[in-house]
Amino acid sequence: MENPMIRVVVIDDEALVRSGFRFILEAVDDIVVVGATDGHGAIDLITETDPDVVLLDIRMPGRNGLEILSELDPHTGGPVVAMLTTFDTDSYIAEALRRGAAGYLVKDTDPEQLPHLVRSLAAGGVVLSAEASRAVLHRQLGTVDNDIAKKQVAQLTARERDVLVLLGGGASNTEIGSSLHLSSGTIKDHVSSILAKFGVATRVQAALVADRAGLLETSGGTR
Repeated sequence: MENPMIRVVVIDDEALVRSGFRFILEAVDDIVVVGATDGHGAIDLITETDPDVVLLDIRMPGRNGLEILSELDPHTGGPVVAMLTTFDTDSYIAEALRRGAAGYLVKDTDPEQLPHLVRSLAAGGVVLSAEASRAVLHRQLGTVDNDIAKKQVAQLTARERDVLVLLGGGASNTEIGSSLHLSSGTIKDHVSSILAKFGVATRVQAALVADRAGLLETSGGTR
C-alpha cells in the first residue's frame, strides 16, 4: 500500500518564493502543494484545502504569520505549521514556537533538504533550521537554566532519556520507534510523559530542555 501524499500549503507574500517552494516540493513523488497565497488569503485557503503541513512566512505586510498562526492554533489540532523566515535571528521565532509552530526554516534552505524537512514535519518531528542560532533561541525561549534542566532530565527513566535525545535531533515518533525498536504508540506515551515531567507543552520546548541539560551536545542538537 502506497503512503498518502503529504499535502502542503505555502503562505508567503512573495510570488517568487511561493513558486520556488512549489517547484522544489513537487519534484518529489510524495508531496503535493495544494495551494499557495499571501497572508490575506491564508485562512480561507487552508480551510478549503485541509493541508498536512503549512509553511508560513513569519513576516508579511498587512497580515503577519503570528496572527495567522494564532487563528490556526496548532495546539488544538489541525495542520502542522513551520515558519518561514529570511533571518535565523528573527525576533518573532520564539513567539511562534510558543504559539505552537513545529519549527522554522530559513527561505534559502538547501533545496535537497526541503522535502526531507517537510516529511519530518508531517510525521510529527521538530524542525529547526540548520542555520539556527542556539544562543538566540535560548535567549528568547529559555527561562530554564542548565542546573534546573539537569534536574528535570534526572526525573526521566533511561528509556525516556533515549527518546528525548532522538526527539531533540528532530526525529518523529515513527523514526524514534524504529531506532529503539518500539511501537509509535509506545513512543507517543514516552513523549507525553516527558512533556508532563518537564511541564512543557511542545516537543520544541522539550528539545530545548534537553539541550540545556547537555544531552544533545554529542548528537548534533535539533535540526
